[in-house]
Amino acid sequence: MPNSVVGLGPAKFLRVPGEAVIGAAVLPALPRRPRVALAVVSGVALAGMTVLNLLDMGFNQYLGRPFNPVLDWSLLGDAQSYLEDSLGRTATLAATAGVVVLVLLLTVLLALSLVRLSNLLARHTGAATRGTLIAGVVWITCSSLGLQMAGVPIASDRTAAALRVQARRVSDTLKDEAEFRKVARVDAFGNTPGSQLVPDLRGKDMIFTFIESYGRSAIEDPIMAPGVDKTLDARTKVLAKAGFHAKSGWLTSATYGGSSWLGHSTTMSGLWISNQQRYRTVMASDHMSLTDAFKRTGAFDTVGVMPGVQKGWPEQKWYGLDKVYNAFQLGYKGPKFSWSTMPDQYALQQYQERVHSKKPADGRSRMSLLILTSSHQPWAPIPKMVGWDQLGDGSIFKGIQAAGNDPADVIADTTKSRQEYGKTIQYSVTALTEWLKRYGTDDTVLVFLGDHQPIARVSGNHASRDVPVAIVAKDPKVLDKVADWGWTDGLRPAHDAPVWKMSAFRDRFLTAYGSTPHPKKG
Repeated sequence: MPNSVVGLGPAKFLRVPGEAVIGAAVLPALPRRPRVALAVVSGVALAGMTVLNLLDMGFNQYLGRPFNPVLDWSLLGDAQSYLEDSLGRTATLAATAGVVVLVLLLTVLLALSLVRLSNLLARHTGAATRGTLIAGVVWITCSSLGLQMAGVPIASDRTAAALRVQARRVSDTLKDEAEFRKVARVDAFGNTPGSQLVPDLRGKDMIFTFIESYGRSAIEDPIMAPGVDKTLDARTKVLAKAGFHAKSGWLTSATYGGSSWLGHSTTMSGLWISNQQRYRTVMASDHMSLTDAFKRTGAFDTVGVMPGVQKGWPEQKWYGLDKVYNAFQLGYKGPKFSWSTMPDQYALQQYQERVHSKKPADGRSRMSLLILTSSHQPWAPIPKMVGWDQLGDGSIFKGIQAAGNDPADVIADTTKSRQEYGKTIQYSVTALTEWLKRYGTDDTVLVFLGDHQPIARVSGNHASRDVPVAIVAKDPKVLDKVADWGWTDGLRPAHDAPVWKMSAFRDRFLTAYGSTPHPKKG
């Protein structure tokens, strides 16, 4: 069995497994009780390896990486929550029950199958011996000569190899945890006084915004790109008429297909946070986030608007946010759009009314962090833009949601998923830039970017992990500070625009806007 969906094919199941040859030689030679015990243990182990293999397939398809047996069990709960938000509780309970039953059946049936097979071999020792010898010779011959069928080696040791890979993965994870703790304690700006952080942005209305699943594929894939590129170009012109100008480039995300918080924290920390253990390590550290840099200046009030947060969010402290508005604190009375708790346009209007329109009482400037969610899979139904003065409590979206596509129909159709994904990106970009045109000021500086590429079914099996990033401002001095970055003018980065690792952004940004490094070495 391969560890990716694209690797599935008949040739994979027509191989000679070396582990089976060894088992056929060992089991008949044992007394009955040890033989049965070994058969049961082997069946359970084979079921466990099959489950891990299936998890690898799912994770490779959705997150662009294999399953980590140390860190990723908690993500199964997140997957269940996502299904419930997208497809409803009944469908989720049915799917969960089906998975549990399947795993139990797999374990029991494989154990019983091996017990039956071992007893059969023991009862027919002569035939079993001859068959095992023939299979062994075939395996050794095919392995020695490298014989293949449809490009697949006939001699297989897939289970043993997969076991080695899983063991190495566990070992590497444990080593990485210890090594990353040391890395996280080092910070080029860790000891920089607040007075020497972002001096060139003092007095600015600073906004950092992540657009969910906004990846390079949206701009370059032949199905999604025409609509998205048209929107980006049109919005660039609209903003220019309002006095705003932009520069854009590419960042390579630390995650793919999901786990957005890894992309957020990588951008803000300047560290490569590619798994849950690294994330927990950084969240528990005093490593400075980019947003916290503004708080440390003492010159900025810091606010977060998180319509995707639906439970306690202790990360607020690490991000240096004085106040956070979650999904339940924005007054929304309309319907959910699958996983997304509210349309981006509504979240932006609430940000305007609750935060942006109100100057801090102590005369400070403001730094805001917004996480927009309308482009989260399954990309159905999709909200539509309405009049800003018609948003109210969000009830206006009931008809739009009811008339939208069924998530199950979109999930089941790859082409439709790609088309609808592109439409959600167009919606999110339009909502954000319309808000900027309507409410932005001469001092507004907007940095917006994607957190990761969409899943492989949309972005392709060999897509990069790049996401677009743009800086938008009216003040020409703001963009002059990054003129040497080589970024593209406008909201749509050129294909050959510079590509940086997402973890490089924090230090480049701090340096560009006048911050003085004072390293902290741990």
